[in-house]
Amino acid sequence: MIPTVVWGTGNVGRLAVRAVDAHPALGLAAVLVHDPDKAGRDAGDLAGLGRDLGVAATTDIDAVLSAGPRAVVYAASGDVRPDDALADIVRAIRAGAVVVTPALYALYDQRNAPPEIREPVLAAVKDGGGSLFVSGVDPGWGNDVLPLMISGLGTTVDAIRCQEIFDYSTYDQPDAVRFLVGMGQPMDYEPPMLAPTVPTMVWGGQVRLMARALGVELDEVRETLERRPLDATVTTATMGEFEAGTQGAVRFEVQGVVGGEPRIIVEHVTRIHPSCAPDWPVPPSGDGAHRVVIEGDPRIEVTVEATGEDGNRSVGGNATAVGRLVGAVDWLVAAEPGLYDALDVPLRPAVGRLGRKHP
Repeated sequence: MIPTVVWGTGNVGRLAVRAVDAHPALGLAAVLVHDPDKAGRDAGDLAGLGRDLGVAATTDIDAVLSAGPRAVVYAASGDVRPDDALADIVRAIRAGAVVVTPALYALYDQRNAPPEIREPVLAAVKDGGGSLFVSGVDPGWGNDVLPLMISGLGTTVDAIRCQEIFDYSTYDQPDAVRFLVGMGQPMDYEPPMLAPTVPTMVWGGQVRLMARALGVELDEVRETLERRPLDATVTTATMGEFEAGTQGAVRFEVQGVVGGEPRIIVEHVTRIHPSCAPDWPVPPSGDGAHRVVIEGDPRIEVTVEATGEDGNRSVGGNATAVGRLVGAVDWLVAAEPGLYDALDVPLRPAVGRLGRKHP
């Protein structure tokens, strides 16, 4: 069993505890939390498993890392604290751990990451012998391994479009939804996540990864952005009221241009209520989906709908991100120390997990 730490028990971390517990090659060694009120609680309780796992959460980072865990699932947020997240991750790598995380957008395409982010990681790998793999769902498998695999079924490929289509009222991060993305804000509010160059910072690496895998050179990476106001005030089950006239929907694209044409596109269509922008793409059912469209001969369209507890699609999406990361841990442990990306780390079958019952 590979001793594995889960660092953080929020939306991603509690799912990571479940995934580590379910993986036949991994053993939950420790759970790190920031909130002192969570310290001492059993990991199974924090993960909502309904049973104890015999691992009490702790705030003592030094003690956990000094015990020499072989792997760390870093599930703390990096959206609003990227420098702190990088420092934590470097610390774990220097302690000799394989680290998997969705937290550092710049390292999804690690070859083109800024030196100030990439070099500390490489130094930690050299000094401590750990590794790092950064991935998720979107950015993540929804715009790297899935579209690339599906593209291989085509005779000719004119363009690849990866879509995330979601009702963000189901996303349990009100500050991110209201302030980073701007839902419910006046239309003259400038959401940080939609500011020029930010979508490219987050999703441009995925476009570059696909281009590299497809053997094409990008002319440039472009962005497009549309925002729509709510026609009427709406009340959501999880986030309360959003007033008429405030931002109710966002649609943007990060486009990889080849030969003067957008050929590799990552598109997001995000609403706070289905009534806003009904003419934009919608999921086939429920509150959200990820879709890949291969324009060419033949035209291929694949839609993935992941459902978590209580039918929540956002939870389901997070669970697939966790599955991609936790499922890579044993491969990374067997590989040489290094900094890896999605083209290096295979997405493998769930060996040993079919029909597996929790102990």
